Amino acid sequence: MNKTDRLLAVVLELQRKEIVRAEDLAALFETSVRTIYRDIQALSEAGVPIIGSPGTGYSLMEGYFLPPISFTVLEAVSLLIGTDFIEQQFDDDYRVRAQAARGKIEAILPSSVRNEASHVLKAMRLLISDKQVTPSKEKKYLEKIRRAILDARKINFHYAKRLADSKGHHSVRTVAPYGLVLIQGSWMLVARCDLRQDIRHFRLSRMTELIDLEERFELPAHFNLSEYTPTDDRDLRVRLRFNHDIVDKVRESNYHYIEDMEEHRDGLHVVLRVRQLDELLQWVLGWGAGVIVLEPESFRNRIREEAKKMLKHY
Repeated sequence: MNKTDRLLAVVLELQRKEIVRAEDLAALFETSVRTIYRDIQALSEAGVPIIGSPGTGYSLMEGYFLPPISFTVLEAVSLLIGTDFIEQQFDDDYRVRAQAARGKIEAILPSSVRNEASHVLKAMRLLISDKQVTPSKEKKYLEKIRRAILDARKINFHYAKRLADSKGHHSVRTVAPYGLVLIQGSWMLVARCDLRQDIRHFRLSRMTELIDLEERFELPAHFNLSEYTPTDDRDLRVRLRFNHDIVDKVRESNYHYIEDMEEHRDGLHVVLRVRQLDELLQWVLGWGAGVIVLEPESFRNRIREEAKKMLKHY
């Protein structure tokens, strides 16, 4: 990045955040802190009202904004693809705003950039399967939870956890919602559960009767959703062997429990880690005779029992 581009990027970063340290800017732009000091001085001399606080960082004087900037074709395409994704996966409130944003972006693009961006977009498609499109109930809950997060209010809902043996566990939860995560097309709530007195994860698809509460909560100062890593309590290890003729399909499945895969002469050996063996039951059965459970023996027996039950139906 040349100096001119970096100076513009520094101003954009200061405009985006309330306060930024020189060390963070140096790390972001892969340069030295001394260079950032020189950049800040150059911007100040050029009339950009930057406020520096020793030991804290830099900020822009309130009310200062850069005039609208132009987009390159690739930047415009990236933004338009992003609005398309939001329209498909987020709640109605964001869908409407994504459509408005798309209109504004297209309106300010020069005709040459707009035509080229349109040509690129026609050659690309964001295809999401029906299974991955967020259901209407989830979108309704998504909007409620999003507002509760912004207002720092607790929510209450009924939650059902179903296992492969059809036996389910039903409970009523009151939680402090910390954040929302989209995982493989499904929305997950990260929240502190009053019942468990700890952070737990809840699928929106398993919620019913969700209501807002007046009770407030305070987000812990140390919690950062982008840096949050859940405790890995998947203690059960399962080894499978797949036939050679379905190796590509297994790899393409991107099953989230898979930890390792290695091809051998007798087939593809796959290692998975789970909390409960029943979490794998339906997935393994779905491969039919193309897969063999190598270990543990208890899971081999579970598959054998399920196969016997299936045989009785035929």
